[in-house]
Amino acid sequence: MKPTIKLLTLAVIAGLGIGACSEQNDQAESKPSQLVAVETTEDTASQAQAEQVAQQARETTGSKLVSIIEGDHRSEQNKARNKYRNPAETLKFFGIRPGMTVVEVSPGGGWYTEILAPWLGKDGKLYAAHFDPNSEVEYYRNSLKGFQEKLEANPDLYSNVELTVFDATSDTPIAPANSADAVVTFRNVHNWMRGGREDALNAFKLMYDAVKPGGTLGVVEHRLATGLKQDENASSGYMHEKFVIDLAEEAGFKLLERSQINANPKDTTDHPKGVWTLPPSLRLGEENKEQYLEIGESDRMTLKFVKPATE
Repeated sequence: MKPTIKLLTLAVIAGLGIGACSEQNDQAESKPSQLVAVETTEDTASQAQAEQVAQQARETTGSKLVSIIEGDHRSEQNKARNKYRNPAETLKFFGIRPGMTVVEVSPGGGWYTEILAPWLGKDGKLYAAHFDPNSEVEYYRNSLKGFQEKLEANPDLYSNVELTVFDATSDTPIAPANSADAVVTFRNVHNWMRGGREDALNAFKLMYDAVKPGGTLGVVEHRLATGLKQDENASSGYMHEKFVIDLAEEAGFKLLERSQINANPKDTTDHPKGVWTLPPSLRLGEENKEQYLEIGESDRMTLKFVKPATE
């Protein structure tokens, strides 16, 4: 996208320069009719190019992203979670821009997919690494089916999406090797811990293989308070930030930056039903419901890693 903007900007400058030269030639050679016609044509072209440059600038600075986030293709239920998930700020922090090739690992019901696909645009590519359709786990098969139906219901919106398989226990590639500008995953690391640390580490290795050298990995995860103990399967849904960073770095990534975009200081991270005590799950039903609604969704780490350009 950037080289195109640069080229168009130079074209605008060049067009203005030609117009100025034409005006000088008009005075010197006294050929007003011919020169006026040329100047008008170039001015019109220059204006059109300038408008295209301005449109591209708007698309890469966020106004288009906000319109996608608030778009009619998204349900009111999904949009209600924007205040907790902060998608515009999160994607900006991760450096996700139109035209990129991105892998979304474990997209679930597609909450972020419905933002990422239109944001990346027709020149971009989104690999959605979802459950194995041949999984023996019924929940996994049903989740994938629901996601596929979402894509099929709006083929124009999701024309740049390609489904792939993600399995933390296998070595199946989630995208072609070294193909992605970025890999992102949202609140999933604890799920990969069900099989223990080795499965979670394998998941990070799969992501490492997919991203190109110099590319990035963006991770959002429920953050466990430092004073609380994390069990070996992260059964509360919360994880220590250092634990996640260690996994990523052991797989080969380097931590670039961390953000408090998705932090929630109201969350003690110590609840009877773990993270699912809080909205939107509210596993305790009406018990202390108002208290948990007041807390809101979980406290979350937001981490940005890079795959070193040279290994």
